[in-house]
Amino acid sequence: MKTIIVFYSLEGNTAFAANEIAAAIGGTTLRLRPKKAYPDSGFRKFFWGGKSAVMAETPALEPYFFDSEQYDRVIIGFPVWAGNVTPPIRTFLRENDLTGKRVAAFACESGAGAEKAFGKLKEALGRDELEAELILIDPKTRPQPGNMEKIREFCAKLKD
Repeated sequence: MKTIIVFYSLEGNTAFAANEIAAAIGGTTLRLRPKKAYPDSGFRKFFWGGKSAVMAETPALEPYFFDSEQYDRVIIGFPVWAGNVTPPIRTFLRENDLTGKRVAAFACESGAGAEKAFGKLKEALGRDELEAELILIDPKTRPQPGNMEKIREFCAKLKD
């Protein structure tokens, strides 16, 4: 089964998790980058990121290549912003039809909101369930001993 991990990462936490998952299951990665970068520190980071997430914005992305016909499974990774999927992921979902694909997701959060964000992701996909879900608390910037075990368990759910 060919798998791609599509993700957006602002501070590196989601990129860290995406790379660990890719190494564990042999998938490829696709990092989404908005044409206009979000602020990555201070009040502006929370204000603009939160506003963009709450308003369900879909920013223009840097060019990327994704051919859904090449993959059986798509794993979506994102940081949680204001209990929402990050806007670059929304753009990706609008631009690509994942009908007929197995879809799993992981979210990196600093506090809470991932469950709500997964609900919004399922709604955007028109699905009741995802193949697997994983929530990590800032795995790169605040590593915790159980993170690697959580990643292993997530990957085990994806084995055929």
